[in-house]
Amino acid sequence: MPSSIDWDSDSVASSSSSEDDDYVNARLAPHWSLYRDLILSKGYRLDTVRDVREHYRRHAALTETRLVHFADDDTALCKDPGLLENLFRATCYITGIKLMIKAVHQSSKEVQNVRHIASSHLRHDPMNHCIPVLDIIDVPTDGICFIVMEEWSSHLLPEIPSKLRDFLSVIQQCIEHIAFMHRNHMVHLDISLHNFLTDYRGRCACIDYELSRRVHDLAAPRAYWPRGTEVPPELERGQASNPYMIDVWALAILILRACKIANLFIPELLHLTRPMLHYNPDKRPSAAAVLREFKRLVLLMGEERLSQPC
Repeated sequence: MPSSIDWDSDSVASSSSSEDDDYVNARLAPHWSLYRDLILSKGYRLDTVRDVREHYRRHAALTETRLVHFADDDTALCKDPGLLENLFRATCYITGIKLMIKAVHQSSKEVQNVRHIASSHLRHDPMNHCIPVLDIIDVPTDGICFIVMEEWSSHLLPEIPSKLRDFLSVIQQCIEHIAFMHRNHMVHLDISLHNFLTDYRGRCACIDYELSRRVHDLAAPRAYWPRGTEVPPELERGQASNPYMIDVWALAILILRACKIANLFIPELLHLTRPMLHYNPDKRPSAAAVLREFKRLVLLMGEERLSQPC
């Protein structure tokens, strides 16, 4: 029997008028308490005041006064003040793994895209670096779904890798995932440092497929596409663009921003990103070509240089 993740993956390819409705793709703000028991019945416990307080004590990012109005009942459900309304931290009841649960409309592009990327025939692709999705809980009576994901870092580089090799591994995983999406006729359209995360053990993962699209026409004709965090010049000029090349441009910006955060000057990455930032999207390389060139450049760096500290 297919899992809830696999359940509607085949239907993603069929588009409907509701897919372009702003309503189904708008950010939700559910009353989480109404779904507490349902989510618990699936094996996931929404965080309480005690959990949220402990989370911020570990991360030293929130003062106790921010939570003082919840202090009378440590077992009360607690909406983390640092998260958007459609996100709630949780814990897997059996394994204790920390989770992030995202509420989306059941007809939204995001849940359709996640079902497809996390489906059985794609999830084991070594280039698929989608955040691990444990479950998708459907509530058809309310028109809502809950995407249950592992909780990783808040952005791509919460810590600077110790060696150049480790930093380049982070970059490679980002490139691989976009190349994987493009190979499967999908575009992300919101590539940024905040939409790639890490598990603090060398693995990176992509999140937030709200703007992502399935590109059915393999020729990817010019069209007007949603504006993500990093906007290429042709969209700034109000022009149509090839969606694959929007991703390539944003991927280059991610690479350069990562170098800046890590305070690294890597000539090879400047060489790599220069054509990716071409003002004419038709002259930008494909994500697959970027990945091949990246691997070639890393191979030329040699073991001694790759072992140098960042």
